[in-house]
Amino acid sequence: MRITVIEHEAEAGLGYLAGWLGLPCDVVRPYLGEEIPARPADGLIVLGGAAAAWEDERSPWQPATRDLLRLAVAESVPTLAVCLGAQLLTMACGGTVERGANGLEVGACEVVPLPAAASDPLLAGVGTAVAVQYHQDAMTRLPDGAVPLMTGSRYANQAYRLGSAAWAVQFHPEATPEIFASWTAGSGLEGASELNAGVKAAEGALVATWRPVAQAFAAVIAARART
Repeated sequence: MRITVIEHEAEAGLGYLAGWLGLPCDVVRPYLGEEIPARPADGLIVLGGAAAAWEDERSPWQPATRDLLRLAVAESVPTLAVCLGAQLLTMACGGTVERGANGLEVGACEVVPLPAAASDPLLAGVGTAVAVQYHQDAMTRLPDGAVPLMTGSRYANQAYRLGSAAWAVQFHPEATPEIFASWTAGSGLEGASELNAGVKAAEGALVATWRPVAQAFAAVIAARART
């Protein structure tokens, strides 16, 4: 079993997920000229990046990534779409992504489960939790049939499931404190050092919450591979 991973930039890699999934990952780096595959492997992860989901001129591989996500949903390939990946999945499947009306959401922020999360294969057992955020765009309308799973105070759509095996998360379960600090470095972001400290202080909670979610995603891939 293998997971296809689309990495949009070197600073936004698998992070924690590389050690949590327990499955080999084939990382595709289109920013280095690598081609987006026509089909995913046994699972698909699409990571985050600085571009907006509609900025195809900035990241010309985004149309192919949206096609890959659309195919994965149609064929029930287990998929985890993170931040920009979640927004690309949303656009690919008929939803809407826009510049967020409430500004930048950044740092260690609270996310809250919705009722459907209680029976979700990934998020069951995750209560109100802390998650790493760094985005200014928002999924303002989810694709038809999407099941909302988590919400937040700044932006409502924090996680949803589409079909039987595709999950979109606006936040960054993969982001270590070191990865987050690399994002704020040189950004000119006001209060960056305090934000970095907040993510570092939340490290234990981040691992305790999101490692089981990653392991559950790997279990979904394994179960599908056995069928």
